[in-house]
Amino acid sequence: MSHHNTAFHQLLQPLPRHEFEALAKQHHQGQKLRSASRWDQLIGMSMSQLSGRQSLRDIESSLRSQQHKLYHLGAKPIARTTLARLNEKQPAELYEAVFYKLLQRCSLRDNNHKFRFKNPLYSLDASVIDLSLKLFPWAQCHQTKAAMKLHVGLNNASLIPEFTALSHGLESELIKGRQFRFPKGSIVAFDKGYNDYSWYGSLSKQEVSFVTRLRPNAVYEVIEHHQSAGVDYDQSIRLTSQHAQKQGAPKLRLVGFTCPETKRQYRFITNNFKLAASTIAAIYKDRWQVELFFKAIKQNLKIKAFLGSSQNAVMTQIWIAMISYLLLAYARHCAKKGWTVQRIMRILQLSLFERKALKELLNPSPPERQKRDPQMRIPL
Repeated sequence: MSHHNTAFHQLLQPLPRHEFEALAKQHHQGQKLRSASRWDQLIGMSMSQLSGRQSLRDIESSLRSQQHKLYHLGAKPIARTTLARLNEKQPAELYEAVFYKLLQRCSLRDNNHKFRFKNPLYSLDASVIDLSLKLFPWAQCHQTKAAMKLHVGLNNASLIPEFTALSHGLESELIKGRQFRFPKGSIVAFDKGYNDYSWYGSLSKQEVSFVTRLRPNAVYEVIEHHQSAGVDYDQSIRLTSQHAQKQGAPKLRLVGFTCPETKRQYRFITNNFKLAASTIAAIYKDRWQVELFFKAIKQNLKIKAFLGSSQNAVMTQIWIAMISYLLLAYARHCAKKGWTVQRIMRILQLSLFERKALKELLNPSPPERQKRDPQMRIPL
């Protein structure tokens, strides 16, 4: 029987230890760490994400029970007080850097989305992470509410969050959205929360196409009508309000579409004049992928209940959750076709420290049918 390291060890293969330690030296505060390292912190926190551990005590006891299997990971059990101190004191920026390093190393930028065009397709959105105002007063955004926001630019082909940022709950989605630099020739779909005429012009200059919805109070004039199948109308428009002209709004394309199922009417605007009007409507519909992404990480990763109350501890936990999602997404090439990250995670929750090939765990062979022995049949 061939030897295998644990499934956890195999899952961490895209993250070399020496690269992590180099980043850890850059993001270190205070005295030299003695009882535990940042690598021990990563192993403990990512184990809690992947196996569903609920508390610091739970993480400590789980690591101690698997102590003999931590050797090949280069880690050791970590006390709950030490883990809490690292989460609170050591900069969370380390794990933001690790996330983007991992993204660059194992880039999955394929264009195999469901559309015929070859341009990279992204969905841009933000999700609110609710916090308790009593436990997290630094995150207060309303009189009785505290929150943070997770901003994501999701690749619709690979379902990988290639652009990610965290912000205070009061910060507008547009601020982080404008900071993302999408590849030349890509297409980005976003909702009306990102309405900014100057940004529309900036995206057009960067040769990045966008698809969004027209605001109800937008003032415009129709320049040209186009004949298009599958939509209510297809027009070239110019925004004529004083604000739009001052912001340098570009020439846009307006597509009217009625959903055949709900009979609801939509008005989409885009700076792409080459794709079919029905494709423009379908691109915005596919933006639902980012909503499904937020639903998946909130249901399966630990970004609702936090192990610390400081801002640094919360950001550390969220960034490690995003790293765990990346590792799971990269492991999909070992899994059966059509398996989601959610299904992979459910398998690994029960077999994280099992010494078995990851490909065998995620791509199990069908059970063999047992042949019936004719001698065992009971004659009538």
